[in-house]
Amino acid sequence: MTEITEVPSPFCGIGTDDLTIKVDGVALKVIENGCAVNTPAFEQSITDTSPRVNGKEVSLGVAIATAAALLKDTRLPVIGGCATDVNGMRGLLALADRCGAVVDNMNFTGARNNFLALQDSGWMNTTLAEVKNRCDLLLVVGTDLEAFAPRFFERYLWNKEAMFLDDTSHREVVYLGKAPSGDASTSPTGQKAQVFECATDGLPEVVAVLRALVKGLPIRSTSVCGILVADLLAIADKLKAAKYSVVTWAAGALAYAQAELTVQTLSEMIKDINNQNTRCSGLPLGGKEGDQTANQVCGWTTGYPARTRFSCGYPEYDPFLNDTNLILANGEADALVWVQAFNVNAVPPVTVLPTIVVGRSGMTFAKEPDVFIPVGTPGIDHAGHAYRMDNVVAIRLKKLRDSGLPSTAQVLNAIEQAL
Repeated sequence: MTEITEVPSPFCGIGTDDLTIKVDGVALKVIENGCAVNTPAFEQSITDTSPRVNGKEVSLGVAIATAAALLKDTRLPVIGGCATDVNGMRGLLALADRCGAVVDNMNFTGARNNFLALQDSGWMNTTLAEVKNRCDLLLVVGTDLEAFAPRFFERYLWNKEAMFLDDTSHREVVYLGKAPSGDASTSPTGQKAQVFECATDGLPEVVAVLRALVKGLPIRSTSVCGILVADLLAIADKLKAAKYSVVTWAAGALAYAQAELTVQTLSEMIKDINNQNTRCSGLPLGGKEGDQTANQVCGWTTGYPARTRFSCGYPEYDPFLNDTNLILANGEADALVWVQAFNVNAVPPVTVLPTIVVGRSGMTFAKEPDVFIPVGTPGIDHAGHAYRMDNVVAIRLKKLRDSGLPSTAQVLNAIEQAL
């Protein structure tokens, strides 16, 4: 039995790197600095150690050979999930290139709201380090930030020391759209966040009015979607008066049509504020289950984020047509490969197609896949790298135990070699 300190997490997206974990054989227990996201993810037990073909246990070699045979004559396989580390994603792209597959990250539909805004008009975003050292006003739009990352406020807002602030407890927090689920946003001195609630589908109007007020444009209405225009004007004034304000949102939480326009409005508002003798930056939330890692590796390999197909012999990016669920529903695909090394509950969609799952030990399926190969989790069963939400830091993940499980990269590389 050993204790490992300063453990980084690939699960929360914010680069938490101070966990202390007790290792007893293959059992893990978080004993310091855990949270509602990290603790259950680290403490998930191992239940599957042997690959299965048609529900029967086989050797790893047989499972890899069977997977290669299923992919050998396919015309358009889909590789979904894409929840792995840097080396796993490299292996995934090599396999996709070899068999002409579509690559689609499971969180891409939400992330698409960000990419479309970025590609159309650009944005001005910041890093977690800048938030920690400079932010004096945080505006949270349309999401419950502490549910997304329970230790965000502790690590990046209520930190005791900051390079450019004398007292971080004087920072202000404003929630727009959705109320926080707890008290993490309350300052060390007891100052609670201001909360202005509205329905999620009302955010486009609310954000549009807020941007107009930032620009000094007149608004005739007295309220919008249940929020007083006078309150939105107060928020606009705070943004313009702050020395370094930060606006954060979770693109996946904007669950309505054309939500990319809301992201674009926020991004343009941030630019407007920067034209008024102050500083403001955006902070898109993400980084869970390898989504930032998938897009980073796919980006430097192909020039595109995930949701890219290789069926023509070169990468083709389409954020709408290369959707796993759409391709399966249209009958375009002839095989499904699902890669998920982090979350046992993120299982593949049920399909009649030949299905290969390269996933974390402990997955249960509504329909047993043709091939299931349990793999180790990056940051637990093997070392690796994963990108946190701001895309500027690749977290160096530690190996905590000897489970005997192969890495995603080892399995995907072996299938690709077998082809």
